[in-house]
Amino acid sequence: MSLPRDDGHVHLADYVPPAWRIRHADLAFDLDPDATEVHARLSLAPDPDQPRQPLVLDGEALTLLAIAVDGRPLPADRYAYDGNTLRIEGLAGACELETRVRVHPAGNTRLEGLYQSGRLLLTQCEAEGFRRITFFTDRPDVMPRWRITLRAARERFPVLLANGNPVARRELDDGRHESTWENPHPTPCYLFAIAAGDLDRVTHSVRTAEGREVELNVWAEPADVARCAYALGAVERSLRWDERRFGRGYDLDVFNVVAAQDFTMGAMENKGLNIFNARYILADEATATDADFLAIESVVAHEYLHNWSGNRVTLRDWFQLSLKEGLTVFRDSEFSADLHSRAIKRIEAVRVLRGRQFAEDSGALAHPVRPDRYREISNFYTLTIYEKGAEVIRLLHTLLGEDVFRAGMDRYFADNDGRAATIEDFLAAHAAASGRDLTQFALWYSQAGTPELAITEHFDTATGDYTLTVDQHVPPTPGQPVKQPMLVPLRLALYADDGTAITAAPETDAARNGDLVELVAARHVLRWRGLAGKPLATFNQGFAAPVKIAFSQSPADLARSVRVERDEVYRWDGLQQLATRAILQHDVLAADALEAALQDLLTDPAADPAFVAECLALPDFDTLADAMDPVDPEALLDARDALLDRLSRALAAPLQARYDAMEAAAAQGLDGPAMAARALRNACLGWLTRVDPAAVLAQRQFDRARNMTERGAALRCLLHFDAPGAAAALAAFRGQFAHDPLVTDKWIGWLATRPHASATQAVTELLASEWWKPANPNRVRAVLGSFQRGNPRAFHRADGEGFRLVAGQLPGLDATNPQVAARLLGGFEGWRRLHPPLRAVARATLAGLEGQLHSPDCRDLLARLLVD
Repeated sequence: MSLPRDDGHVHLADYVPPAWRIRHADLAFDLDPDATEVHARLSLAPDPDQPRQPLVLDGEALTLLAIAVDGRPLPADRYAYDGNTLRIEGLAGACELETRVRVHPAGNTRLEGLYQSGRLLLTQCEAEGFRRITFFTDRPDVMPRWRITLRAARERFPVLLANGNPVARRELDDGRHESTWENPHPTPCYLFAIAAGDLDRVTHSVRTAEGREVELNVWAEPADVARCAYALGAVERSLRWDERRFGRGYDLDVFNVVAAQDFTMGAMENKGLNIFNARYILADEATATDADFLAIESVVAHEYLHNWSGNRVTLRDWFQLSLKEGLTVFRDSEFSADLHSRAIKRIEAVRVLRGRQFAEDSGALAHPVRPDRYREISNFYTLTIYEKGAEVIRLLHTLLGEDVFRAGMDRYFADNDGRAATIEDFLAAHAAASGRDLTQFALWYSQAGTPELAITEHFDTATGDYTLTVDQHVPPTPGQPVKQPMLVPLRLALYADDGTAITAAPETDAARNGDLVELVAARHVLRWRGLAGKPLATFNQGFAAPVKIAFSQSPADLARSVRVERDEVYRWDGLQQLATRAILQHDVLAADALEAALQDLLTDPAADPAFVAECLALPDFDTLADAMDPVDPEALLDARDALLDRLSRALAAPLQARYDAMEAAAAQGLDGPAMAARALRNACLGWLTRVDPAAVLAQRQFDRARNMTERGAALRCLLHFDAPGAAAALAAFRGQFAHDPLVTDKWIGWLATRPHASATQAVTELLASEWWKPANPNRVRAVLGSFQRGNPRAFHRADGEGFRLVAGQLPGLDATNPQVAARLLGGFEGWRRLHPPLRAVARATLAGLEGQLHSPDCRDLLARLLVD
């Protein structure tokens, strides 16, 4: 890592190894919510390849009680602590540093370091939270082995958990007890964790493929532990999948997961002790939707799979963040695809890319998958790092094929086990396994922006020659005005008039790789000779490359391509394109073609219900807005609603028939077919409620619901369409689940996303109610995050009330939890693309925050949002 330059940024180019290494860390905690003391013994050694330097350790919000070197108290003139760093002069060589500090978990609203959640004590250390626990070199390339001892009052904290394996337990005087843990693997401090409190568990023991006996535990507060069984099953499924697909075994004797009601992130992959936001652990059919169950399985897999892609092989520095996050998102998406529907999982990923990541790529906060500088690393936990990073890994997998990619992964893990790696290390392993030069591929890591492919066609009726010209452009982004062409694997197919595939290969200067054409230049030409007629061209099946494609095609040809193409992702995408044309261009022919295609899907008994449900979900506001410049939100949403109203009326009969036909399958539990049936029934319900002012069907489903998936979808329809029974249904729902904070978050989110400009009043009332808990990140996301991201009509009100509502809460949230505030501030990233009147309101709102936001997280984002 490196120090910030005069511009306030840490730069990738300035990386230097740590001047001092920490070989072993022995920590002892005397736990108390109001005042915890931490005794640290660090075995230190200077880097022999660097000039001798003072020891500089990170430390924030620490009260230093004692300090010694090699057992001798350190004189005051040998060290200095300024509230951020501890500097020690005159160390001659390898030594042992002892410090004793006091921290205050109960007052730690930032939820970084050691903090209190209810009656639990928990930690969150990524990215730079460990410095709030004790003095340390808080960077990922410092990887000691650890011994951790926890002491606490047994009655208050009967369970004491830490990283690694439990090695000793004993009773102490005065009702206290002690637990000691050892982590034998070199591990950076951002993966440190402890959890203490009154916890209960569900548990299961497994024997790994390597013969290790492992105890799997999911812990929660006793009242919640009954809802942990599904998460425990997901842990075992993840373990078995990683053994089969990547040959990776688990490497400790225990794997512990703890559910926390107060947690800024979704979950954290700490070595052997994963701490989770409770929303990604607690579930039963009465309180969790199918989407919740699938999210739990996916997030559990993500954190478990980090054991190799992030823990055993970690990061040299935070610039390499996507090396663990993008890689592990790819791995967890493959896990879900292997266990469920590969097409549906891919469609879900493309929705996120199109709706959110592409917008991030084209906005004020655009940055490469590996940034070259940052001011605050916490602001780079973005969709670009995670989702686009996963797409880059998927591109590599597409180029190399499964077998060669697996060989590259095996080599990467073998070469870097126990090391802090870089993107270059990852690419070098795959280059060695494949024999390919990946220099141009590496541009996906260093260049920001979404590549755009402009494809034009020409057919010569006299010769039968068909030509495609592909022009690649990567738009300018902040700090990168000029881009080089990327390596883009383009998948394409041609079809004759009778729908048969044309298998002849094109003449082209681009390399061909199976069914791929590898684009490497700004322009490539592909030519087929002697065709009997003009073919129908289709592109990017499976969304093989995360690019935007501009290809002029009539609605009739686009509809025909949806019929002839067998790739479900392409078929879904074709319907999305028809809907986009109907909404943005008011294209009646596109609307007609979309209606006919949906009619065919709804009346096809062989069509996968989950796929039909995805096709009924038209492009959302963010996806449509990314295709416009400037954006008039009200006009855009009116056009989208008009298309939905038209389709709902025209397709009412098949929608009702499909809704009824799915009833029996929807009652079957948590298997795939039952979830698919419920997805389609609820999609149909949303459309049918649009044309049913009394919402009879939604009210009936609410009254008869057998699970939260059915009940929640019905209540959402009642609320969003102002049904006569909405208030009574909400009151009944609220009363039934008032004790459950996660279910409370659900109804608050449905209320905040009611698609009417007047929803600002409902959110204002929530902010003044007992339900508003600004110190709880889940509740903040339910109220303000749902409103900002899920209610474009109210958030983008012409009078600016939606903007001001969110912005008005930011100073208070910034003082409480800067990361939560920064995420909400980032929701303004698309303001420059709004039409001029609303753009002026948005800018004035953001400018009004200057001087009111004091955390480095928010000041960094605000400066980037307002830069000219």
